Amino acid sequence: MSTIAFVTAVQHHASDAELALAPVNGEALLTHTVRGLLALPDLDLVVVAAPERCALSFSAALLDFPERCRMIPGSSLKDAFDTVEKEIAGDPVFLVHDALRAFTPADTIRAVTDAVRAGSPFVVPVLPMADTVKVTDAAKVITGTKDRAYLRTAQTPLGFTRETFLSYADKPSLDGAHTVAGHPDAMRVTNTFELKLAEAIAVAGEEEETL
Repeated sequence: MSTIAFVTAVQHHASDAELALAPVNGEALLTHTVRGLLALPDLDLVVVAAPERCALSFSAALLDFPERCRMIPGSSLKDAFDTVEKEIAGDPVFLVHDALRAFTPADTIRAVTDAVRAGSPFVVPVLPMADTVKVTDAAKVITGTKDRAYLRTAQTPLGFTRETFLSYADKPSLDGAHTVAGHPDAMRVTNTFELKLAEAIAVAGEEEETL
């Protein structure tokens, strides 16, 4: 079973698309994101949904990937799928990945795809909640402590069968998803501090490759 990945740049805020172009170690975050996905040998195609206003900049960030990568103007996941549907043969694993999670380790991506292949129709990588979570009332007064034993922070890529992918594209929700272990490096890079962390991760990866 092969794999097809959809990369989206507008997950939470309209400005996410511009953030995906932020430079890290000389390349856009988006470039790092797509390169990480294409490192999977069984990944047939990466489809990048690019907001119209950023289409030219996204194209420039993807110049290193003339094969196995398509950029489709428009931020809708459903529209991106409709554009490439005829190219999707068989019953692949579908991935949906946040462009700002540029340094998700290959092992995390494989864990997601392996879980789908093992029979889970919808898979999400997660991390346990590390912080103590407090509950406040309308007056912003702490009224209790939330039990964090079952709290998790969700990451991407999300993994799907075709049926669950189409359902998610129509109405995004993580309810009912099976979970696998995420990784701290799979953080969303959205501010100066996280950009510095991403830079360190990118440099460390280059140093490992030269050893």
